[in-house]
Amino acid sequence: MHLAFDYHHQNYQRVHIFIAFVKSKLITLNGKTLFDKIWDAHVVNQIEGGPSVLYIDCHLIHEVTSPQAFDGLAKRGLKVFRPAQTLATADHNVPTINQHLPIADELSRFQVNKLTENCEKYGVTLYGLNHPYQGIVHVVGPQLGITKPGMTMVCGDSHTSTHGAFGSVAFGIGTSEVEMVLATQCVLQTKPKRMRINVNGETKAGVSAKDVILYIISQISASGATGYFVEYAGDVFRNMSMEGRMTVCNMSIEMGARGGLIAPDEATFAYVKDKEFAPQGADWDKAVAQWRDLYSDEDAVFDLELHFDAADIEPIITYGTNPGMGVKITGRIPTLSEIPVAEQRSFEKSLDYMGFQPGEAMLGKAVDYVFIGSCTNSRIEDLRLVADFLKGRKKAENITAWIVPGSKQIEKQAQDEGIVAILEEAGFQMRQPGCSACLGMNEDKIPKGKYAVSTSNRNFEGRQGPGARTMLVSPLTAAAIAVTGTIVDPRTMTE
Repeated sequence: MHLAFDYHHQNYQRVHIFIAFVKSKLITLNGKTLFDKIWDAHVVNQIEGGPSVLYIDCHLIHEVTSPQAFDGLAKRGLKVFRPAQTLATADHNVPTINQHLPIADELSRFQVNKLTENCEKYGVTLYGLNHPYQGIVHVVGPQLGITKPGMTMVCGDSHTSTHGAFGSVAFGIGTSEVEMVLATQCVLQTKPKRMRINVNGETKAGVSAKDVILYIISQISASGATGYFVEYAGDVFRNMSMEGRMTVCNMSIEMGARGGLIAPDEATFAYVKDKEFAPQGADWDKAVAQWRDLYSDEDAVFDLELHFDAADIEPIITYGTNPGMGVKITGRIPTLSEIPVAEQRSFEKSLDYMGFQPGEAMLGKAVDYVFIGSCTNSRIEDLRLVADFLKGRKKAENITAWIVPGSKQIEKQAQDEGIVAILEEAGFQMRQPGCSACLGMNEDKIPKGKYAVSTSNRNFEGRQGPGARTMLVSPLTAAAIAVTGTIVDPRTMTE
């Protein structure tokens, strides 16, 4: 009996070992997503039942979320573990006029000065005010070739997802995590689920990358991608410029995602090539050969997959106080009956703040300020588009129009190409690089009660200043509204 039991028990074990083996093979037979490939290659250790210890290739820092992190290092007597993989720039609360003068705001001046002190103390490269590479952190990285395919990148800023346009895993982290990365070059992270968003077909004339992502967010809501890392796929993204892809990935966080990315292709390689910190010579050829393997396998499994038709996308404008509250510019604000019961109270609160009514059309509404800038839409492609539209036109008398380049390099390029002259002739004020009116953290604020159309990424209550009312749009739509002084469909002015 004992021998018989052992025999059957051993067979039982063999069967389960075989089943486990088959399951493991089935798992490996399933292809990997692009996100999985990059994430898995950077896992230093996996804590059982907990987060991954993820190695970070590049750590971007700025003046707002770094002082406390550096202070934590000092208190523990630690150094920056790998300063060569950390890059700093001043952007969030810097003034965008007279940057050669001492900063007037006391807190802003303290934070910028502290960043300078900390970078000198810990050997971190800093592109501070008046440096030829200074600018918005998520503009500087790509334009210098610091951002490359296959990397892991973090920053104490939610819109770090911008860098995913190059096929990298990039996401924002909190101040305590900034300290963790400075000290160890690693961060503890729970692996997100995988989502793929496909947009196929051809976009209509007048529809930009900003409209594409605002449309997607309006369809799935400001929380529709919570818990996911999103891969964007399909004709629309393949045909999109790199700067357009950055706009899309930038706003992944606005639908709750941890980040977003797009598989690198020839457009990616061409954009990175010959940038200052891009690989050179034989190293370039080797890098590109590796980058060509960065794609989701055909049999890769996503936790959620969504499909949209490009033909349905038109210029979009937000009407509420989160980026998911958007409609086609020719459309109207939803009525209360069109809103789920659980969301009706917040919907009414949002419209009350904005001074709008359910069912109203967006066309014809008065606007006071136009802001073109931010890490979403402040690149040279955005400025060129706006200048092309404004050539021979003037802004409306009732409009205060600011345009803020994303970096000193873009500022110089705009001057060299004659863009600045066109913008100033049209009545726009060309300011100096910084986050500016994207957020009420510097001097560029929208006054209480005033309406602003903005190419930035958030329209929260008070985001652009206490009591400011923000509507998110594309650069083309913003330029058209600046000319008319009211909300207008830009296609009626370009056809």
